[in-house]
Amino acid sequence: MALEEIAERIRAGLGGKAFDGSLKFDCGEDGVIVLADGSATTEDRDADCTLSLSQDNLVKLLTGKLNPMTGLMMGKLKVSGNPAVAMKLSQLLKG
Repeated sequence: MALEEIAERIRAGLGGKAFDGSLKFDCGEDGVIVLADGSATTEDRDADCTLSLSQDNLVKLLTGKLNPMTGLMMGKLKVSGNPAVAMKLSQLLKG
C-alpha cells in the first residue's frame, strides 16, 4: 500500500473531525504522512510529534494490528516531540 493511499484512508477516517496539533509518521525512505489542519498529506513539514516507523508497521498501527505501547517497547516505533499529540490520534481513530 502506497503512502498516498494510506494518507487518503486517514483523511477518510478523520471524516471532518478536528485534530488538534500536528503529527508526522516518518517512514524513512518510503516518505512521510503529516496530519495537520484536519487533513493528512504526504508533504513533509515540521510537526508537534513525530512517530518513526516502517511503512509496514504504520499500516499495522492504523489497522489495530500493532499496539502503540507494544510497538514502542519492541523498538518498532519511536516517538519524538510531544507524545500527548500521539495519544490524541489513538482516541480519534477509535472514535
